[in-house]
Amino acid sequence: MNESAVYSETTDQVRVAGVELSHLSIETGHFYMKDLINGQDAIRAQFRRVARLVDLYVEDAKATFGSAIRVSTCFLIDDYFGPGTNPNAILHKILGIAHECGLRIDYLAREAGCWESPTYTDGIPTGQQIGLAEMISRWVVAEPLENTTGRRPPDVESGWLCNGQRSSDFEATQAMQAAQYRPPEELGRREHSIFLDVEMWNTQVGKDGEELTRWSCPYLAAVWQLLRLGMVRYEGRAVVQPQPWDLVGRPPEPPRGSPEHAEQPQRRPQPWDQDIIWPDTWWEMPAVIQLNPEAKPFAAYRALSILPQDYLKIEHAVRTIVDHVDIDQEVLQLTVERGAGEQIIVPDEVGKRLTHVFLDEVGGGAIAPVRGV
Repeated sequence: MNESAVYSETTDQVRVAGVELSHLSIETGHFYMKDLINGQDAIRAQFRRVARLVDLYVEDAKATFGSAIRVSTCFLIDDYFGPGTNPNAILHKILGIAHECGLRIDYLAREAGCWESPTYTDGIPTGQQIGLAEMISRWVVAEPLENTTGRRPPDVESGWLCNGQRSSDFEATQAMQAAQYRPPEELGRREHSIFLDVEMWNTQVGKDGEELTRWSCPYLAAVWQLLRLGMVRYEGRAVVQPQPWDLVGRPPEPPRGSPEHAEQPQRRPQPWDQDIIWPDTWWEMPAVIQLNPEAKPFAAYRALSILPQDYLKIEHAVRTIVDHVDIDQEVLQLTVERGAGEQIIVPDEVGKRLTHVFLDEVGGGAIAPVRGV
């Protein structure tokens, strides 16, 4: 059991909470923080294409699951690597352009929330966080190599994960004697190897001399995908707690005594309104914000990510990490059983529930799906 188990004092039985699932979760593009700060044209161009693809894949989901499908959309903000940016400026731009392009974003998530996720009780922050990145790092298990004991290798402890066996250059005995070079090898290869070595985290020294763990983009993205698939529990409870956007952002108050204050506005404020006041820092915001009050569940049986081609290498690393995470078997079983109740076949391998579409840079060019990368 991973540490997602809760024990009943009366029955001494393990209880793991189930989560509501959509049929499909669609990630509606992604940008590095520097791209969100600089200009609007690239954001607008990407969102226009993504909006058309969302419509396409919703129709595909209807063909697979029927007309009564549940589809939710989400967007991940790169705040872990850009914590000092202004949420007001970024969110006004992102949500305003998405609305202009007809792109529905049901949930807005923070990448730093994949590191530490703040907890809420009845919509009120508790001031406590769940250390998701640290917790899931203990679930990463490298595949045992031939002639080894299968124990957790030192390289995983230090933040590195590969999909096979490294070359003989990395063996301690190689430095002691002149042995024949052995190239790296992918486990489960077909005829030739595609060897990948991923840095999941490293240790950096802060200004006060304290050692700090710095999580990599592929590792946090792997946590993100596991959250989207409903595969993470903390003390048996679901980790994702989407909070309504109007508990986070608020419209400006008209001056007292003004006609606007005397008359209640007929139009309900929307998250894309340019006068919404968001918190001054990302850390004041939940890990996941529900923008659409009628949104289907955040987590889903299938997760589709529509991303620029620049992210292909990252998502290859993400898939490698996801394939080496030891998911709690009860969580898996709950998902499989929920799917069976809806006549949906859910594979045991979590990575096989991921799909990616990578956007090319050719104006008007074709966009082909790449599954399972």
